[in-house]
Amino acid sequence: MERPSDKAVRAYLENWRTEAGRARLYEKVAEREQDPRRKELLDRMARSEADHARRWEERLREVGVQTPPYREALGERLESWIMSHLDVDTVLRRITQDEIADAKTWSEQERELDEAGARVLGAILPDEKSHVRLLQAMVAADPSPSASPLASPRSRLDTLLGRETWHKTRGSSVRDLIYGVNDGLGAVFGIVAGVSGYTGGSHVVLIAGVAGMLASALSMGGGAYLAAKSEREVYEAEISREDAEIRESPEEEIEELSLIYQIKGFTEDEAKALVGRIAENPEHFLRSMVQEELGLSTESFPSPWSSALSASASTAVGAIIPVIPFFFLQGIPAIIAAAVVSLAAHFAVGAAKTLLTARSWWRSGMEMVIVGLLEAMVTYSLGFVFRH
Repeated sequence: MERPSDKAVRAYLENWRTEAGRARLYEKVAEREQDPRRKELLDRMARSEADHARRWEERLREVGVQTPPYREALGERLESWIMSHLDVDTVLRRITQDEIADAKTWSEQERELDEAGARVLGAILPDEKSHVRLLQAMVAADPSPSASPLASPRSRLDTLLGRETWHKTRGSSVRDLIYGVNDGLGAVFGIVAGVSGYTGGSHVVLIAGVAGMLASALSMGGGAYLAAKSEREVYEAEISREDAEIRESPEEEIEELSLIYQIKGFTEDEAKALVGRIAENPEHFLRSMVQEELGLSTESFPSPWSSALSASASTAVGAIIPVIPFFFLQGIPAIIAAAVVSLAAHFAVGAAKTLLTARSWWRSGMEMVIVGLLEAMVTYSLGFVFRH
């Protein structure tokens, strides 16, 4: 067997330390947990992490490296002390973020390690992702009156807000519209001001402005299309992986979904009965697993073409505003008119942003006016200097 590189061996050691430390942390949190169901889950995750550490230890022995006795570093001891003085839900949120970061790091490692190391990673990554999903379920338990009080008031509030998808949809659409208009307005206002400074407001400004509008709109639309398409592909890949996990180990997935429902307040018998009925239909089972574990819904997938059209249209609307006066005027009158309508549009966009930020509409609008005015002064001055 080919010996792995020194970099791979260092990664093995780091992974072993991470898993061994995480196992101890889960054990400590489980000791403090009062709810028996959550305590059982934490104990199970501690055993799982200990098993992961053992796998890395075995891999290190295979390449002739003996692992030293595990001891917490000074920073780890300090972190443990701090966590011991925090409530359990806060600690679980911190562990969740660490688990997410580790899973991302290991997914990237998988392409860099030797074949044997990649096999170890492939074996433990599903467990790590399962831990993340279970931890998220623990700190976001069902806040309904019938639910068991498994989560803190903060967690319950987060879950309630998360369920109000109307806020998300409306906020996202308004945000995209406002920022699309803002991008187009800012970019083309700068072009119009600069070319006006160079030409004195001739018909060339109209040509440059229209060209800038088209370029900005197409660029924003193309970027929005690719971003939405990539996001959709990521979602579909996650669902595909979940489908593969269900096919390869259906019993584990059934148990996992049952545990999630127990965390949300169902009794063990109720959760098992519910999951048993869901599992009778493979399509419904996959949809439930995706919804509960990943927080994804096929209905919420972004549409690349809708995103592209929305971004292009909103950018074009903002971009055409500074150009409008040059359809009817030339010279200084056109420049003045373009400045007036553009700064008024900047104020309107800034005021509209308060729909998302809840700030003072007057202050937000004036900030945008100042930004637009500075932009115009700089680009106009550059154009004027180049002209002379």
